[in-house]
Amino acid sequence: MTDPDNLGEPAQSDVPEALTLAGDFPAPTQEQWEAEVAKVFNRGRPEGKQLTFEQSLKRMEPTTVDGVQFEPMYTRADAPEHLGAPGVTPFTRGTTIKTGDMDAWDVRSLHEDPDADFTRKAIIADLERGVTSIWLRVGADAVKPEDIAGDLKDVLLNLAKVEVSSRDDQAAAANALLDVYASSDLAPEELSFNLGIDPIGLAALNGTKADLSGMSEWVKKIEPYKNSRAFVADGTIYHNAGAGDVAELAWEIATVVEYVRALIEQGVSAEEAFDAINFRVTATHDQFLTIARLRALRVLWNRIGEVFEVPEAKRGARQQAVSSWRELTRDDPFVNILRGTISTFGAAVGGAEAITTLPFDGAIGLPRNQFTRRIARNTGIVLSEECNIGRVNDPAGGSFYVESLTKTLAEAAWSKFQEVEAAGGFAAFLADGKVEAELATLNAERGKRLATRKQPITAVSEFPMIGARSVEAKPFPPAAARNGLAWHRDSEVFEALVDRSGKAPERPKVFLACLGTRRDFGAREGFSAPMWHIAGIETPEVEGGSLEDIVSAFKKSGTTVVDLCSNKKVYADQGLAVAKALKEAGAGKVYLSGAFKEFGDDAAEAEKVFDGRVAMGMDVVSVLSDTLDTLGVAK
Repeated sequence: MTDPDNLGEPAQSDVPEALTLAGDFPAPTQEQWEAEVAKVFNRGRPEGKQLTFEQSLKRMEPTTVDGVQFEPMYTRADAPEHLGAPGVTPFTRGTTIKTGDMDAWDVRSLHEDPDADFTRKAIIADLERGVTSIWLRVGADAVKPEDIAGDLKDVLLNLAKVEVSSRDDQAAAANALLDVYASSDLAPEELSFNLGIDPIGLAALNGTKADLSGMSEWVKKIEPYKNSRAFVADGTIYHNAGAGDVAELAWEIATVVEYVRALIEQGVSAEEAFDAINFRVTATHDQFLTIARLRALRVLWNRIGEVFEVPEAKRGARQQAVSSWRELTRDDPFVNILRGTISTFGAAVGGAEAITTLPFDGAIGLPRNQFTRRIARNTGIVLSEECNIGRVNDPAGGSFYVESLTKTLAEAAWSKFQEVEAAGGFAAFLADGKVEAELATLNAERGKRLATRKQPITAVSEFPMIGARSVEAKPFPPAAARNGLAWHRDSEVFEALVDRSGKAPERPKVFLACLGTRRDFGAREGFSAPMWHIAGIETPEVEGGSLEDIVSAFKKSGTTVVDLCSNKKVYADQGLAVAKALKEAGAGKVYLSGAFKEFGDDAAEAEKVFDGRVAMGMDVVSVLSDTLDTLGVAK
């Protein structure tokens, strides 16, 4: 345990020095673990093709799209010798110290419906039911600047912080919010807001040149409001365009460095500049990467503060975390509740000062009623008040994995930040097309992982449900075309396949020829059927039977594509004969769930007869697209 008043000495406590939770069992050695790892990977491998431990280890070291490598096991050597404490530099463990109160973070709800009456009522409903701050997205397709005053007329401004953002006119949004506060008779020091000015983010969205002139004017405008800030470095812009954890982190830091420099040139001190900037970061369903990224951002911002000679107390990065829009799915949207919960949990453990959980129908449209808004706000409220996560300071601190991942992300992002600096700063890096080029590389790699299901999407590319229940939402208002970074959700490629199937006169089908008994074909059927369901393709099947029975069932299925499902023994006995008979009966394509080598001496012939395989690592997008082509489904 750590004594916060004397970090160099252990605190006196009754906790034993070592907890022997497995004291009745012998402690395994590294050598024993290595032997067990190799045994698992070599199970079923023939002599002469056995993997060494090092080869086995490589198969347990995945990497993210931007090259962050995960180890299969972390030890004490991967964690720092001294953990430090929350609320002090380098702020790894938190910018502020939590006291155990319920309101450990702002539960911040997003409002972007242009219907002023609807938005005003939704804001009050959120605040009455536990939300503690409001985020208004202002723009041509969102809340109108002239409606902000009406939307906030029933809000107690000294109790609820308000933040605005805009993808098309940040100045109009900021000035409209300032007018609301200027008309208040409350003391300025009692009020808290953020104007959401992010010139580089605006340029990234619209393909324009970033204009950093006049930034100091915003600092002057909020000078009476000591608890308010003018600027936000919005990392969600880059995440939604395809950035990985390292790129998002590096580009946020590169952005704020540009802002600090611009403000200093315009007569604002570095300390004042730091006091005017917040961060908006993404929280994803990968809870550990989210936790580590938020911790790493604080480390990097502290380092930037050292360089600018900002007092230590002013170097704490204040972060608003937003659940990932890019990870929202249109189909089976209720699964987004799980994604939002994990994202919110990761943001809370990572130490975000404010958290916004997007409504689970955010890929479909704007919330039509209070149900989806209630789920969104209650995600944060339940985690904070009922799960008590918000009472704890840095609950992940000391985890070998989290500490190592925090360090890895910080170092990788710092290296990428230095590349940006060498290119003349982030505004120039963006204007030169280097951000877009790097995003293209990241999206290409992610596309491969999505297509091969190395990066699965639950209820979309894994465990899909044909005709899953959805929700009604208000259509998104028309928005002007942006010429900047394009946003895409990860699930769009699969949704396009579902849409294509939905255009057919009747739902397309693939016939599953399940050979032998359920013991023989069950595992392969359980793997293959959901793969076809990804594209909304139904899978009528036959279970066992004679060759004549199988052919008869195929003819009745009304399809020309077949997938054989069974095991090695049955394939060697009858697989080739069944495949040939189905082709003679009119099958345009016959796929094999399994491997050609399972046909023994007939493996070479089987490879010629079958049109492809259904197996782990296959490009499902390509196979499903080709299958719809074969079935004559229009694109």
